[in-house]
Amino acid sequence: MKKEGRLNNILRALHHYLLFFLLVAFLITCCTMLFVSTLSKDLGIPLTNENLNAAAKLTFWNVALLSLIFTAIDALRRKLTVEKPVEQITAAAKKIMQGDFSVRIQPQSRFGTDDTFNQVIECFNKMAEELGSVETLRTDFIANVSHEMKTPLSVMQNYGTLLQAPSLSDEERIEYAKGVTDGSRRMADMMTNILKLNRLENQQIYPQTTEFDLGEQLCECLLQYENVWEKAEIDIGTDIAENIRVKADSELLALVWNNLFSNAFKFTEPGGSVEVTLTATDHHAVVQVKDTGCGMSAEVGAHIFEKFYQGDTSHSAQGNGLGLALVKRVVDILQGEISVESSVGKGTTFTVKIRRA
Repeated sequence: MKKEGRLNNILRALHHYLLFFLLVAFLITCCTMLFVSTLSKDLGIPLTNENLNAAAKLTFWNVALLSLIFTAIDALRRKLTVEKPVEQITAAAKKIMQGDFSVRIQPQSRFGTDDTFNQVIECFNKMAEELGSVETLRTDFIANVSHEMKTPLSVMQNYGTLLQAPSLSDEERIEYAKGVTDGSRRMADMMTNILKLNRLENQQIYPQTTEFDLGEQLCECLLQYENVWEKAEIDIGTDIAENIRVKADSELLALVWNNLFSNAFKFTEPGGSVEVTLTATDHHAVVQVKDTGCGMSAEVGAHIFEKFYQGDTSHSAQGNGLGLALVKRVVDILQGEISVESSVGKGTTFTVKIRRA
């Protein structure tokens, strides 16, 4: 391999030299002929074979020397302005192929070069940064899935062990069986949400858009939680404008409302309140879900749309940190907007904007 590379370098240098030789020979020959013919004509000096042979030899060696100088200068220029950045980019690409996404390439000096390689290097560095972020998310995702599965599995295992005790009463047996059922249901919900999120992120779910009344959909989704708010004695407030129609995927949008309503009731203490409003602008339908729950800090609010993130660990048994990640992805697919405002101890308000029909 080294011998082949050395041979290729020699052939390439010889090729460049011949190109310069032909170019310089042509230019010098034309200039010399013009100069000599003009000088001979003006001074009346006859051109003899001896003079022409001497001039031809001198011209030949001048051409050879100038071609060699130009070849060396061009080789140095290519080494500094082309081969060096290409080698750096190639070496960095090999590191990325080996899984090292921390590699970055320093921009080239603008002296003697154009900005083309710096544009390539800038794009390369951004690519490496994005790949590093994706790899971090992937490893975190695997770690979080393993952790989330381990918890219900441990609970089910413990309850299964307790169920084997021969002296259990009927009440204890029912309680332990319920623990196993709850753990399995939590795992099933988590797997369902992971599959949904994976399909959404890989764009394997495409919106089946239809036109429908958004107010009616909100009411239907909210009524599914009637038993929840009645049991917790939560006050429900609604201010839903009529005849606001949107053109979207109704099933995906229902997933958004169900997750927001579920969170609102989960984090609102008994005796609190949940409000749902629907208003409209010229181009958007605006839905707000407001609760008087525990609220969250700005630091928690900045991460709530990340997979498996749970700011309030006291409710971790009731969810798996995937609901709001699903919500964010669905809203993005439907080309809408979602934002959150929250204060610790005062409650949270989610605002969703969807384009009107």
